[in-house]
Amino acid sequence: MEHMMFIQTGMGTDVHGQDVTKASIRAVKNAIHTNSMPGIRSVLPEGSLDNMKINVKLALPCDFEKLDYDKVKNAIPYGEVNLEVMEGGMLTTSGIVLEDKQDKNDLMYIVNAAVEVGY
Repeated sequence: MEHMMFIQTGMGTDVHGQDVTKASIRAVKNAIHTNSMPGIRSVLPEGSLDNMKINVKLALPCDFEKLDYDKVKNAIPYGEVNLEVMEGGMLTTSGIVLEDKQDKNDLMYIVNAAVEVGY
C-alpha cells in the first residue's frame, strides 16, 4: 500500500463454540460497518473500489491454524485484501458450557482487528 487513508478498528467475540474464524469475521465487520468513505472513489486509481488496498491485522488469542483466511477476507466487500495474523486478543470464561452451541469448554474467544484502507 502506497497511500494509507483510513484505519478502522474492531473487536469480535465468539462466546460459544470456540471458533476463531467467527470471532475474526465479527471483529472485521465491527471495524468496517460503522464507517462510510463517501469520497474514496475520487482518490482511487481509475475511481474503482476494486483498486483499494486493504490490510487486515488480526490479534488472535489461540487456534492460529484453525483460522479460515478466505472467509475472513470475504468479509471485506471491495479491494485487494491482505491478511496479517499476530498473537493477541483474549480468552476468558463465558461462565457456562453449552453443548448445543458446540462448546468444547467455557472459553470465549475475543479477537481484535485493525483494517487499513488505501491504495
